[in-house]
Amino acid sequence: MSATTSTITTTLRSNEFSCPSCVGKIEKQLTRTPGVEKAKVHFTTGRIEVVHDPDLAPVDVLVAAVAKAGYRATPAVF
Repeated sequence: MSATTSTITTTLRSNEFSCPSCVGKIEKQLTRTPGVEKAKVHFTTGRIEVVHDPDLAPVDVLVAAVAKAGYRATPAVF
């Protein structure tokens, strides 16, 4: 089994954003997560786009990182 270094982009959704300061909290928590290369929170739409290595940071780890920042998120269907 060989190690892969490929990344994918996963979109999460949250409807709990109440102020723009949550953007920084969530992005900071996600980028601290091993395997996450980049995180971008779109405050107005509730979208959270995460570029990550799915082997190191699967979707459940991303959701847990958002929860650690104090917000609930779910994987987007599309």
